[in-house]
Amino acid sequence: MLKRVGLIVLIIVLFAVMFTFTALNTGEIEIDLGFFKHTYPISMAFAATFVLGILFGMLCMTAFVFRLIKERSTLRRALRVSESEVTSLRNLPLSDAD
Repeated sequence: MLKRVGLIVLIIVLFAVMFTFTALNTGEIEIDLGFFKHTYPISMAFAATFVLGILFGMLCMTAFVFRLIKERSTLRRALRVSESEVTSLRNLPLSDAD
């Protein structure tokens, strides 16, 4: 519950910062890629840069996430084998050492 409230507060603060930034920076910026040249508002350029950064970060994290998923499946398999071994050992009759 506290996580959800914190997330909602964070989103509200981010929107307030974005709104303030947009209201205070009404200028425009020209983007020239050599084959493409266009003028955009500064706030739109920063928003696009932010979104592209998030997408690039997610792309970079995919290899790490796939490695964790593979490790998790390996550990679950090992746990299943260990649990079956423990169960079979518990079912063995006890014998006294002479």
